[in-house]
Formats: sequence, structure tokens, C-alpha cells
Amino acid sequence: MDAALVALFVGAALASLFMSWVIGAGSSGATPFAPAVGANAIGTMRAAFLVGLFGFAGAVTQGGNVSEAVGSGLVGGATVPVAGVILVLLLGAGLMAVGITTGYPIATAFTVTGAVVGVGLALGGTPVWSKYRQIAAVWALTPLVGGGIAFAIASVLPRPDVPERYTVPALVGVVAAVLVNVEFSFLGRGNTAGTVSELGQQAVAIDSRASAVVVTAGTALAVAAVVRWDVCRDQRGGLRRVLLALGSLVAFSAGGSQVGLAVGPLLPLLDEVAVSMFAVLVGGGLGMLAGSWTGAPRMIKSLARDYSSLGPRRSISALVPSFLIAQLAVLLGVPVSFNEIVVSAIIGSGAAVGGRDAVDARKILVTLGAWVGSFALSFVLAYAAGVLLL
Repeated sequence: MDAALVALFVGAALASLFMSWVIGAGSSGATPFAPAVGANAIGTMRAAFLVGLFGFAGAVTQGGNVSEAVGSGLVGGATVPVAGVILVLLLGAGLMAVGITTGYPIATAFTVTGAVVGVGLALGGTPVWSKYRQIAAVWALTPLVGGGIAFAIASVLPRPDVPERYTVPALVGVVAAVLVNVEFSFLGRGNTAGTVSELGQQAVAIDSRASAVVVTAGTALAVAAVVRWDVCRDQRGGLRRVLLALGSLVAFSAGGSQVGLAVGPLLPLLDEVAVSMFAVLVGGGLGMLAGSWTGAPRMIKSLARDYSSLGPRRSISALVPSFLIAQLAVLLGVPVSFNEIVVSAIIGSGAAVGGRDAVDARKILVTLGAWVGSFALSFVLAYAAGVLLL
């Protein structure tokens, strides 16, 4: 094996580790528990600790799809050299670090995607328009769909004619139904992922489609029944436990989605240096865990306090669509920003009850500008650097 290639790969791996740390300190580390912190259900430091653990688990078990999309699905006909990989990671991490320093949530997916596409096109690659359309659709619809669902849920939860002993269990039941059909790498056979639903279907002696319905519906009803009992027994404590459970699921989903932004650029190099995908995902997950524990508290506070005045009900309203959109993005292999997902949901849930007074309009406009500007800036810088240096 070429020693120079190994040395360059080590440099790229260190850049990826730095990117992982930045992601953990920023988007994936701050956003999942920000609504829970805003609702005073958990302290900032404890939230950072938990999000690191769940993010690591998600990175290792669900990180493959987005990693492959970032590594090989954004540009066709060109192989990015090791120096280009390092350039992509440093540009993305640098812009994210600026966001962490200033307190504004720069969208990680925007910066990394812009950098990968910019470098790839500069090296003579061809645009993958089908993937771009898919990514653009998810990015554009996320604020509308996520904010809209959060607005609808937050509009219903406080109503006296719709008791929480019914609405909250129903919401958690929907989340449980989705969760049992989520693919995990450790549940599959060989190189294919598997679901909890598929394991349950093996015990049901009916056709596959009907068994999937039985397992999914049975799980949803069982979880909803437990949550209803808990909320009826202790409403305040029950809502808090639901909120923390949803935050944990969102943190897990964040790990599965965001790790691909850090390690995806390394994938084309793995065969040359004989490193496994699993090892790279573990390394990325550890970097995110370290970032969550050391750098996330500031961003958690910014999101929890500055965007909307949240209570437990509006926080639940924000986390349910965040989980659903995140898992859809993981399934599609689309790099998506957790800042965009959760901030949109926070805004939607806050506007449902408090109207304009519950949302900082100036902060929102600056954030939108940071999102758009981060993609454009990363693309231009990466393309120019690719032309001049590679």
C-alpha cells in the first residue's frame, strides 16, 4: 500500500473527525433536545449528554444510506481525490464553526452538499439532476410540511374538547408505528438492513402484507395504551417522559442522517486503504458524540430560548414531525439539515398558540439567509478551489 496515500487518507480522516465534531456540536447535537430544554423538561448539560449517546447509536446503525449518497451520488463521472475530500470537509466544517461561534444554525447539509458538488463539477464531473431534484424537493418541503404538521398538532393539544389522554397517546402510537418499520443495519441479513416489523412478521402465520399491518398496528396500540396509562396517572410527568422519549428518537435519527455528511466524502477512498464502512461510521459517531458533549450546550440554549417560547405540548408538537421527516430523509438517502427540520417545527408549534409574539421574526429571517448563503458560498468556494488547486 502506498505510504503517501495512507498519509493523505489519515489527513482526510482527521478532517472528517473534525467535521463530525462540528456536526455534533451544532446541528445534530443541539436540535433534537432543544424543544425539551425549552420546555424545562431537561437541563442543557444532561440534554447534551443524552443526545451524544443516541446520536452515536444512530450513526452506527443507520448511517449508511446518506453516507453513500454524499460519497457517490451527487456527482457523476468524476472521482474526488484525497486532497479534494479534505477540501470538502474543511470547507463544510469551517462554515459550521462560524455558525456555532455566532449562534446561528448554519445548515450542515447545505454546506457539505454545496462543497461536494462544487469540487466534483470543478474536476469535470457531471450533475446528477435526478438526485438534485430529490434533494431540492426535500429541502423546500421540509419547512412547509414540518412546520405545518407542528402547527396542526400544537393547535389541537391545548383544546379542552380534545383531552390529552387521547391525543398524546395517538401521536406516540404513530411514532411507534413508524419506528417498527425503520431499517436498522444490525437487524438484517448480510449486507441488507432489517426492521423490527419484519422480525415480528416471522411469528405471524399469515401473508406478508397482512402480517406487516398486524405487527405495526399491534405495536402502535400497545405503546399508545402504555402512554395513556402514564399520562392519566401523572399528566405532568407523563408529558415530560413522552417529550424526552421523542427527543431521544430525534437524536438517534440525527445521528443516522448527519454522520453521512462527515464520513460520506471518505467512501470513494475506502477500497484503496482497506477500511470498512462500519469502522468509518464508528469513527464519525464518536466524533459527533464528542462534539455533542463539548460544544452543543451553546447551540441548545440558542435554539431553545431564542426561537420560540415552548411548553411541553408545543415541544411534543415540534418533535413528532422532526422524527418523521428525519426518518424519511434517511430512507431516501437525502442529506438533510436538522437545523432546518427542528427550527421549522419549533416555529410552527410556537405560531400555533402564541402567534407572532411567540416567534422572533428577525432571528428567523437571519437563519433563512444563513441557510441559503451557506450553500451558495460553499459551492462557489469549493468550485473555485477545485479549479485552482486540484
